[in-house]
Amino acid sequence: MASAEQLKALLKSHIEGDEGRFLSIAMQVAAHEAKLGHGKLAEELRDMIDAAKSRSQNLAGVGKLVPLNKPRGELVGLLSVSYPHTRLSEMILDDSVSMKLKRTIKEQRFFAKLKEHGLSPRRKLLFVGPPGTGKTMTAAALAGELGIPLFLVRLDALITKYMGETAAKLRQVFDAITEVRGIYFFDEFDAIGSQRGMANDVGEIRRVLNSFLQMIEQDQSHSVIIAATNHPDILDYALFRRFDDMIQYGLPNQEQTVAVLKARLAGFHAKRFAWSKIAEHAAGLSHAEISRAADEAIKDSIIHDRDTVAEADLVRMLEERKLISGKLANNNSEPPNHDE
Repeated sequence: MASAEQLKALLKSHIEGDEGRFLSIAMQVAAHEAKLGHGKLAEELRDMIDAAKSRSQNLAGVGKLVPLNKPRGELVGLLSVSYPHTRLSEMILDDSVSMKLKRTIKEQRFFAKLKEHGLSPRRKLLFVGPPGTGKTMTAAALAGELGIPLFLVRLDALITKYMGETAAKLRQVFDAITEVRGIYFFDEFDAIGSQRGMANDVGEIRRVLNSFLQMIEQDQSHSVIIAATNHPDILDYALFRRFDDMIQYGLPNQEQTVAVLKARLAGFHAKRFAWSKIAEHAAGLSHAEISRAADEAIKDSIIHDRDTVAEADLVRMLEERKLISGKLANNNSEPPNHDE
């Protein structure tokens, strides 16, 4: 363990904002642990110190960008900002999705090293998948992991009926992307990214899409741009090559469903739950819908002063979510009898 003097020095350097001294003392602590034979701990400390140094270099490389407390001027109606603390470890993801996201985070953290070799990290991402499968939460998790703000682009305010006005507002958004490093999230992106020439296409949307294609092509900022859609089939083909990576989200499998339920019901589920049977009743539901059903079951238990959720109640809530979502037809099991 670190000595009392090292602990005091660490705390003092943190209070004074002396990051260089803080990391230097931390490295001394790691070296001391290595001498004591605590190799694994020493290695973990060095990894954390290296990550902190890399982050400092990255921030130095992109300039000292101070996050806005809130968008100002005309951006007030176009962007909403938050500072998430979400982490990827809190999400239930496919291995391929998790791998791609961790790769993006690692490349972002080693921006300076990549730049030395004339390379750029992945920073333009396209999220594709059904509603409720984790696209928005992923944007928050990336912001939390990188310690930067999350800006939600409000398409309802961006798209107007006046010729040229939408493109001008889009220009303001891309100016903000350059000026303030953050995660910029375009949800329901098919509203502006649909194929040019579709039957229901209008001239203004074509111009907006052309403007977006041009702006994202020219964008050399250090922000991360994420576009999310439930309808990739209607996106314009020219969009796909503008993104560094496309990440596909799907409905949870049985194992993931059980993991979502266990995480959501922590402290409220009985030890003898027939999880595989319960998961069958959740077939066809998204992560968000499964979580919602678990929350409803917990609320019912709390109201009736029960310490645990009854398996039958959980199944009933899952079936109710299917009815609401119009997915009961996809389930082979019989709906529960609510009169029993």
